[in-house]
Amino acid sequence: MMTRFQWCVGRILAREGGLVDHPSDPGGLTKYGISKRQYPQLDIANLTISDASAIYERDYWEASGAYKLHEPIDFFLFDSAVNQGVGRAVRLLQAAVGVGPDGIIGPGTLAAITRLGTDEAGALFMAQRALHYAALPTFQTFGKGWLKRLFLVAGEA
Repeated sequence: MMTRFQWCVGRILAREGGLVDHPSDPGGLTKYGISKRQYPQLDIANLTISDASAIYERDYWEASGAYKLHEPIDFFLFDSAVNQGVGRAVRLLQAAVGVGPDGIIGPGTLAAITRLGTDEAGALFMAQRALHYAALPTFQTFGKGWLKRLFLVAGEA
């Protein structure tokens, strides 16, 4: 049986694609969403799916606290951590559900999500993510793709 992490990472890997080196991407050379800027010690060009999955589990799924959440918020947070950074993802979720943004999925954040319900909390989180994207200086270049990503993630959950 597939674990929740395996289900989520399968969707992330499918979305992130293969080897990319877009001149406007501050991450530089990227494969499966793993960037040379974030992981300068890695041979990005020869990164395997298994390597990428292990990085995602350790540095995004566990580090963000997505494993503490119920569907679909776990997937939304994991996707945000991958695309927007772990700390920012958690703070965006916390801002969306109305708790102080300390960057930790703790009892206050969990209680706020429970109080709102996963549908409401999820919608608020995705809206918060969209607002963050729209404020970025690279929105004109990447904004359409980022918003498309949000809609696809919401539709998959």
